[in-house]
Order: sequence, then C-alpha cells, then structure tokens
Amino acid sequence: MNFRRSVAPDEPEINLIPFIDVLLVVLIFLMLSTTYSRFTELQVNLPTADAEKLKDRPRELVVSVSSDGRYQVNRQPLEGRSLEALTARLKEASGGQPETVVIVTADAVAAHQSVVNVLDAARRAGLARITFAAQTPTRGR
Repeated sequence: MNFRRSVAPDEPEINLIPFIDVLLVVLIFLMLSTTYSRFTELQVNLPTADAEKLKDRPRELVVSVSSDGRYQVNRQPLEGRSLEALTARLKEASGGQPETVVIVTADAVAAHQSVVNVLDAARRAGLARITFAAQTPTRGR
C-alpha cells in the first residue's frame, strides 16, 4: 500500500513585482530629467539692409500661359504654340538684353509642358533671369 500522495513539482513563475518597481523608478527619472522647451518663444533678430533702392528697374517681360496652352508676351497674343515662335518673340521683345527678367504667369491648370516650353524658350533666347508670379490665396478657401 502506497499512502504517499504524488507530489507535483513546483512550476517556475516569473515574479513581475521587482520588474515593475524598476520601470517605475526609470519612468520617474526620465520625467524629472526631461527638459521642456518651447520653440515658439525663440526670438530672432532679422538682418536689416541700408542699401539704396534700385533706381532703374530692369526690363521685364511678362509671359502668360493660359489653361489651354496659349501664350502671351507682354499681353500680346502669340500666333501658334510652337517653341520656335515663342523663342523668336522673346528675343524680339528683350531687344538682345540678357539682363531682361522673364516673369512667367501661368494658369493654375495649365499643362506643365507649356510652362517648361516658356523656360526652354527663355534659355534659347539667352534670358537667364526668370521668375514666377503667384497670387495670395483668398480668405474662405
């Protein structure tokens, strides 16, 4: 007769209490050592210039690109949409002065290729000073 009960071996268990204690200490340390800074309070002193105003404005050419790809140079419509015609008109309008500024005003839905054609025509005409015109957004949009 065997009156002994069979003893089940103890199963190992992980004690999480010391782990939680360590994590809480680390959390408190991080909270106390973190610095909170606000970048919105950064004061910037912008540079100033005491230069004279430009007395003579450089010559400007306004090239408009419509939504359907038509061009205007200084509000004069251009016949056709070819790159060669646009280059010839820019050369004529600039009078051979390479310091002429080309202002590109393109419709918001104009094709990118139409605007790239203006840039290419200005390069071919020897006009390196190019800028783009934009308008400020209206309120309520």
